[in-house]
Amino acid sequence: MLIVEALHLLLTTEAGTPEAWSQRNVAASAALITDLVIAERVTLSDEKRPRVQVISTQPTGNPVLDGALPLLAERDGKRLDSLVTWHKLDPRDAVVESLVQQGILEYGERTMLGMGAPKTPERNPEPEQMVRQRLAAVLAGERPPDIGDTTVLAILQAMNVAHKVLKEESGGLRAGQLKKRINEVVESSPAGTAVEKAVQAMQVALMTATTTAMMASGGSS
Repeated sequence: MLIVEALHLLLTTEAGTPEAWSQRNVAASAALITDLVIAERVTLSDEKRPRVQVISTQPTGNPVLDGALPLLAERDGKRLDSLVTWHKLDPRDAVVESLVQQGILEYGERTMLGMGAPKTPERNPEPEQMVRQRLAAVLAGERPPDIGDTTVLAILQAMNVAHKVLKEESGGLRAGQLKKRINEVVESSPAGTAVEKAVQAMQVALMTATTTAMMASGGSS
C-alpha cells in the first residue's frame, strides 16, 4: 500500500467522508511526493526550501503515481512548499479509485443531496486496522518504524492532527507527549538518504503551509 493510500484511510471516516478537521488535500500531496521519491521518480534539492525535481518519467505501473508524474514534470523545479498546496496535484480521486479496485473502499451515495462527491465507505477495514496497529507498535517502541510509518507520523504531526487521528494508538499519551514521541521516531530514522531528507523537508513544508492557511483564515474572519 502506498503511503498516500494509508494516509487517506486515516483521514477518512468509516462512512467514507473526510474528517472535518483535516486538510486532507495538502497531506495527500505531501505523501504522494514522498511515494514518488521512494519510487525514484523525483528528488528534492538540498536547499532550505527544497525544489522538487523530476529525475524520471518512466511509468511505475501504479496509476496513482503515474497520474502525478506529468503534472510534476510541468512544474519541474518548483518549491516543495508551493507544490503541496497546488490543488491540481491533489491525488484524492486516483487514490480512492485505487482503494476501490483493491476492495478496501466502495462507492456509496453522493453528498450534498446527491450533487457532491460520492461517499466511499470502508468495504474492508482490515488494511486501516493494520496501519493503526503498526503505528501503535512504533509509538510504544515495540517495533522499529519503516519509511511509511515515519512519513505518516511526520505528516500527521506537521498538520497538527496526530493526537486526533491516533488517540487510541497513542497509548494514553497527552498531545504534548505524543508530539515529543513522534519527534523521537522521526529523528531516530537513518539520516542521509534521499527519502529521509524528503520526509524531513516535507514536515517543514507542511508546517509552513498549515501556518499560512491559519493566518489567512484568521485574517479573513
